[in-house]
Amino acid sequence: MSKSQGSSADRERTSGSSPGTKTAGTKTTGTKTIWAAGGVLWRHSGESVEIGLVHRPRYDDWTLPKGKTDDGETLVDTAVREIAEETGHHTRLGRLLSTVSYDLPNGRKHVRYWSAESTSGRFEPNHEVDAIEWLPVDRADHLLSYRLDRKVLREFARLPVDLTTFVIIRHARAGRRSKYRGDDRLRPLDTLGRAQAASLAPLLNAYGVTELHSADRVRCVQTLEPTSTATGLPIVDEPALSEEAYAADPESTRRRFRELATTSGPGQVRAVCSQGKVIEPLLAWWAGLDDVELPPARNRKGSAWVLSFDDGRLVAADHVDSPLPLQTG
Repeated sequence: MSKSQGSSADRERTSGSSPGTKTAGTKTTGTKTIWAAGGVLWRHSGESVEIGLVHRPRYDDWTLPKGKTDDGETLVDTAVREIAEETGHHTRLGRLLSTVSYDLPNGRKHVRYWSAESTSGRFEPNHEVDAIEWLPVDRADHLLSYRLDRKVLREFARLPVDLTTFVIIRHARAGRRSKYRGDDRLRPLDTLGRAQAASLAPLLNAYGVTELHSADRVRCVQTLEPTSTATGLPIVDEPALSEEAYAADPESTRRRFRELATTSGPGQVRAVCSQGKVIEPLLAWWAGLDDVELPPARNRKGSAWVLSFDDGRLVAADHVDSPLPLQTG
């Protein structure tokens, strides 16, 4: 929302310079890092796609809905909340589009954007946005006031909008295997792991997850339990997705992952929880098969991969390093 763009250095007119461009006689001071998030809001209109742009009377500009992160939020949380506050529309996030960065007088600002499909809602003018305009992509590109917004929109238009989203989660933290006494299949989440699992619920909700699947390990099932409780979705056991099953028959594990990723119907979004020694080689294989470059990722416990498929082919991959809120203090 406009609270995230409170100075002239944070604004870029169509005929002006980029917010990230320094002009003669000016310099950025301070080292504060400001995070914000938003999205390209879109909806179907007959056979075409419309983009929702917002008008801010304070600046008399047309822009993509976005705003600063509040305490206790992830960037995904921020994107969903800010789009809803500015446009009145509830959304289902898709692929990550871009992160743009530019200098402000007091530091540097980073804004992350997702594809955001409108699922319901109705615009009402508010103190920051007085109008929303729904336009085809080419007309939206022309109306946008800022070059960086147009760059994000063009990335959105690079791939089809009706992609299938598939989420793969590495189970949350469950302590060290060497210190657990008993059957390792029964090793439960520890305190941090339970916090990670709880934070996954709003993350998965933002992507509109409709099905939950888990390797048959207690720590994997427990990672999805808060989401199951919040949504009422059952957790489907998937014996073929454990480390032991993958080591014994990797082709069967790959085949089951592909079935889950590519056989869902319209509006279906599946999330699967598995283990590190499955996810890393699986993603490397998948990216090589469909010629997709994976972003750098540490694949830590509790992290997630958000994969986008077009007619069964992997076309984009985004890694969510942690479900826990940003530390902004």
